[in-house]
Amino acid sequence: MIKITFPDGNVREYEAGTSPIDIARSISEGLARNVLTATVNGEKWDATRGITTDSTLQLHTWKDDEGKYAFWHSSAHLLAEALEALYPDTKFGIGPPIDTGFYYDIDTGDKVLTQDDFKKIEDKMLELAQQKNTFERTDVSKTDAIKYFTEKDDEYKLELIDGLEDGTITFYKQGNFTDLCRGPHIPHTGTIKAIKVMSLAGAYWRGDETRKQMTRVYAVTFPKQKELKEYLHLLEEAKKRDHRKLGQEMELFMFSEKVGSGLPLWLPKGTQVRERLQNFLQAEQEKLGYQMVITPHIGSKDLYVTSGHYAKYGEDSFQPIKTPKEGEEFLLKPMNCPHHCEIYGNRPRSYKELPVKLGEFGTVYRYEQSGELHGLSRVRGFTQDDAHIFCTTEQVKGEFLEVLNLTTKVLDKIGFEYTAQISLRDPNTPDKYIGSDENWDAAESAIIEATKEVDIETTTKLGEAAFYGPKLDFMIKDALGRRWQLGTIQVDYNLPERFELEYIGADNKPHRPVMIHRAPFGSMERFMSILIEHTAGKFPLWLTPDQYVLIPVDPKFAPQCEALKLQLAKHDIRGFVDDRNETIGKKIRDNEVKKIPLLLIVGEKEIEANAVSVRVQGEGDLGMKTVEEFATYFETLL
Repeated sequence: MIKITFPDGNVREYEAGTSPIDIARSISEGLARNVLTATVNGEKWDATRGITTDSTLQLHTWKDDEGKYAFWHSSAHLLAEALEALYPDTKFGIGPPIDTGFYYDIDTGDKVLTQDDFKKIEDKMLELAQQKNTFERTDVSKTDAIKYFTEKDDEYKLELIDGLEDGTITFYKQGNFTDLCRGPHIPHTGTIKAIKVMSLAGAYWRGDETRKQMTRVYAVTFPKQKELKEYLHLLEEAKKRDHRKLGQEMELFMFSEKVGSGLPLWLPKGTQVRERLQNFLQAEQEKLGYQMVITPHIGSKDLYVTSGHYAKYGEDSFQPIKTPKEGEEFLLKPMNCPHHCEIYGNRPRSYKELPVKLGEFGTVYRYEQSGELHGLSRVRGFTQDDAHIFCTTEQVKGEFLEVLNLTTKVLDKIGFEYTAQISLRDPNTPDKYIGSDENWDAAESAIIEATKEVDIETTTKLGEAAFYGPKLDFMIKDALGRRWQLGTIQVDYNLPERFELEYIGADNKPHRPVMIHRAPFGSMERFMSILIEHTAGKFPLWLTPDQYVLIPVDPKFAPQCEALKLQLAKHDIRGFVDDRNETIGKKIRDNEVKKIPLLLIVGEKEIEANAVSVRVQGEGDLGMKTVEEFATYFETLL
């Protein structure tokens, strides 16, 4: 018999070899029907795979991220099976689950897939799904794996196998299709009820632009047809809110190929929104004793070798900048924290001046692949609302709670719904992290204990920590129900050690400070992309660049509109006069497209009364109001 410990601490005994789905069945048939995969002792596990030792067990259904990802991973195998049935010469690269479904990179030789093929692929996938074929896991020696894919003449799989160690290789088979895969997978294909092939894209093999370009087939599946319909409706709504489209219409930002891909240019109106967000956070930080600093956009390669960023981000960074001096190299900075460590270490510190809080709206750079770039949400240069708090061990909990309160204040100000994710290291992949187990234990405990003292919903995820420390990630839900990761707080015992940072304690001896990293907005670019889509461009009035537009019904009234604009400015209400030689209807339509909240129409009647006729974006006419009446009404909107 083996003992199985459930997430609530309950322990039950089962025969060795019992699978997670059988354990689910012992609880209820309904649960067993819904279980897709499991986590056993922190390891992802097939629901049908037997457990042979005392273990912790967590069951996953479609409602869980783990269950959803296994469902889509299995669907990628089903897509591959359908493609192989339809186009027998197809060769396969990789087929992972992603946040919006899954894809498979394929090489179809002379066959060129088009949208005309989508229906045929969907029908074949449904036909195969209805066979309810089980996903069978097999351990395979490296020799046998090479033999199988050599006979299959699939050079992509052979290249993947070449990088694997013997004894770690597994195959998964369903129906007539066998794939190289670690898993886990859902019990059988019959769970997949609704299928939609979404799009095609070019993708270089292994992300290398010097290698062959394959075809990436994107698709999504669901357990119910109703869920697919709801998802497609959501996509239509998302298209209307696409921040790239709205950003252009509202004249917020732009991109230029001459400047470079993934490097946004902020236009005056977008800059105003950004600056108001920054000014709000800046004011809150000043109340808490933060000191603002400015650091260069580049740093010596040695700086990032010391911090560990060069080893972890080297492949994702721009190539080193060489100078005329032999052997001298600089990097565009991938993070602000190494610079802040140097500022802290600039002079001796006493425990009496801790915590030291250094803040910066600092721009950092990562070389994202061109195929991964997406408007403001995935760029190569982005600004972080970064701050680093250097404190004593005794101060960690209090400072963490203060930062947590600041972050929730920012999110509440915008009106986001949010939860928090405690992101810890994965004990099975220690090579991903730097620092001692002792430091990691202390940092993880600090976050876990602090979050117990606040009223916020939290989840815990293994393997989501930064390479230098655990963190608390804030997950927001937008108006369409989509979830995004935004602000983050990280507890770090490792960088102070790598930079040999110290303070003199009350005992007159040197001690190592603890470093708290925090960024409530995260990336200003990413935050703006989510804010635009969440609000559909209708920003909170305090953020809106132009809160109103004055529209004269005749160009001759433009001077009077300018005078009204000055009166409104005295009430701290900002806007502009649309004095273009266009019809009143066209001016209204154009300014509604630009999401101007308040349209103020001015004709002879209004001028005589020192008033405006008010039209609210999306709501219609409110009638005529004097300037004073409008200012009073405006206050109610803030």
